Amino acid sequence: MDRQILIAVGREFGSGGHEIGKRLAKNLGINFYDRKMLDELAEKKNIRIEFLEKYDEEPRKFFGARSVDVRTKSYSNSIEEIIADMQSEYIKEKADSGESFVIVGRCAEEVLKGREGLVSVFILGDMPDKIERTRLKFGIDEKDAELKIKRHDRTRKKYHNAHADGKWGDSRTYDICINSSRLGIDGTVEMLKKYIEAYFE
Repeated sequence: MDRQILIAVGREFGSGGHEIGKRLAKNLGINFYDRKMLDELAEKKNIRIEFLEKYDEEPRKFFGARSVDVRTKSYSNSIEEIIADMQSEYIKEKADSGESFVIVGRCAEEVLKGREGLVSVFILGDMPDKIERTRLKFGIDEKDAELKIKRHDRTRKKYHNAHADGKWGDSRTYDICINSSRLGIDGTVEMLKKYIEAYFE
């Protein structure tokens, strides 16, 4: 495809959304961005990567945090918000360059809203499948896997809803929502690839 393609992927924890996004980018022959963008940000801003990772996709801690509106610009002393803003600017710069890419999380569908080449996707899954995927990936039992899924999804929901107009996981927020438990990882990638190709024809 000659035109710019921007794929924003939201996902439930354990749904395989990260892997689906990565494979989709490979199949489409475009770049893939996830939390590894923090490496480039750390180098560019001269900030320790461990610091960025600690606050990556974390909702703002309201206690002691302030925002100040100065000449229509909003300034915050919240570390979480500052890092979220840094990532948003990074995403916008990549899009402004004309580059095509798939990006996972970081409210990308909101950051890139209004751009002609944007397709937003949300990946969900059945809890038993998410538990099994999480259990195997982290070497934990089913109970801990379920707790981990619920904890991460609560954090993602809070983060997303604090930085976006649309609600996390709400089908009206995205162009397409798909349950990866129905077709599996490979089948979901193939279906999304066909959808995107049809979308741009």
